Amino acid sequence: MILIIDDEKNIRRTLTMVVEGEDFECESAASGEEGLTRLERLGGADVVFLDVMLPGISGLETLRRIKEFDHNVEVVMISGHASVADAVEATRLGAFDFLEKPLDRERVLITLRNALAKRNLSARVQLLADQDDPFEMIGQTPAMKSLIREIEKVAPTRGRVLVTGESGTGKELVARAVHKLSNRATGPFVKVNCAAIPKDLIESELFGHERGAFSGALQRRRGKFELAHKGTLFLDEIADMSMSAQAKVLRALQTGEVARVGSETVFQVDVRVVAATNKDLLHEIKEGNFREDLYFRLNVVPLKPPPLRDRHEDIPLLAETFIRQFCEENGMKRKNCSADVLRALAHYDWPGNVRELKNVCERLVIMGGDPLSLADLPDELQPRRDLVGMPTDVPPGSVSLKDFKAIAERNYLEATLRAFGWNVTRAADVLGIERTNLHKKLKSLGIERDD
Repeated sequence: MILIIDDEKNIRRTLTMVVEGEDFECESAASGEEGLTRLERLGGADVVFLDVMLPGISGLETLRRIKEFDHNVEVVMISGHASVADAVEATRLGAFDFLEKPLDRERVLITLRNALAKRNLSARVQLLADQDDPFEMIGQTPAMKSLIREIEKVAPTRGRVLVTGESGTGKELVARAVHKLSNRATGPFVKVNCAAIPKDLIESELFGHERGAFSGALQRRRGKFELAHKGTLFLDEIADMSMSAQAKVLRALQTGEVARVGSETVFQVDVRVVAATNKDLLHEIKEGNFREDLYFRLNVVPLKPPPLRDRHEDIPLLAETFIRQFCEENGMKRKNCSADVLRALAHYDWPGNVRELKNVCERLVIMGGDPLSLADLPDELQPRRDLVGMPTDVPPGSVSLKDFKAIAERNYLEATLRAFGWNVTRAADVLGIERTNLHKKLKSLGIERDD
């Protein structure tokens, strides 16, 4: 849909003929107020041709309101006597191009096609951004259910979120879940990995820069704060951000104002910030590496995804989901997992958390057989063979076979429990018996946890 807003009837008629001549749907309005009303009634537009000089609210004010309504709409400003200052202001407000009257048909069509191409490209980029990591938040353990409830509470609010926890626990998935469940879900989700950007470029990345602002700045560039307008900005590994960048982020959070590097022009952004780190920020504050005032600005609602070792019951479900996804990605027939493989995966402590589990599952899909067996597992996941504490010190013929079996059983149970930190549930699983039956057997044999 193309919308034309101009107080001159002949301009509206000419542009309408040009646009409809290219088989585009078109509507027109004679004022900024009428144009905004039509835009709202239409539910948006792809491109708006907007006159600078209008009765009532000005073209620049109309442009600002259009961008507030939908920042993805491409707006082409048109005027016969606009000043350079008007053109600069229109560009700052997000105008796509500026056409001078009298309008040339070919120039109008070229500008329209370019604006539509940019609109389509932006839509594709946004679609790709919204296609999260295909591995969604999965878990039935109390820790995961509690985390999901917390996300559901904070997401619809304006509260800032600080996600902490070990590497590989899914902090980005938490941030994306907060975005998807918020009233900004239709807006952009923009991610910045603060640890991956050189310290001398982080400010340019966050706030953008003007042409010539520094060596290598060959053209103006919009920053992540601008790109995240009306959406969510995810600052990953924020503890690695330079102190000078921290100061500017703090100012942006306090005022909602940002300025590109090399420019004194300040403009407003409406961004919800979700930050994440695997470091102890209170310790970083004591060491002088992180601003305390920024910490309190970010840490409105803290969320902490649990490490995988605290949710072993979720591992089989996660593993089967990852394996299915990797099979689909690689165009393979779905591979099945034997019970022994799932049991071995569940009994590993996963120091690299969910990320490590995903990597192992991808390796199994690529290199393993079908069904996947214990032989396909890497060495560190192979079931331990040193758990059996056999009573080798029992002299031959000194006890009956029945007593020898009892001694062997007792030693094996104790060794297994020690190997799993006296976690009876996990021990029962690997032993292949019910948890209640294991408790009874431990009681009958007089086995108690040793400190």
